[in-house]
Amino acid sequence: MNEDVRVIAWVRGRVQGVGFRWFTRANALRIGELAGFASNLGDGRVQVVAEGPKDRCEQLLDWLRTGDTPGRVDGVTEIWDTPRGGYDGFEIR
Repeated sequence: MNEDVRVIAWVRGRVQGVGFRWFTRANALRIGELAGFASNLGDGRVQVVAEGPKDRCEQLLDWLRTGDTPGRVDGVTEIWDTPRGGYDGFEIR
């Protein structure tokens, strides 16, 4: 059984002003069954929150780390949690 989870990831590097949030949303929709958001932070990082089946969250996290993203990813830090709900799809904030 593939339980639903919540992953919060903070992406460091040149990830603002390069379409990173848009591509993150597009990949979350391509992977499917994910809800959450991608948001710019004041310190230059992008925060990604995704909820859904664990294997789908892992796919999104793997994509964030592959380097197949716009800009340049220097590192990704994540924490796992239980889903909280309240998201209507996957959005850009």
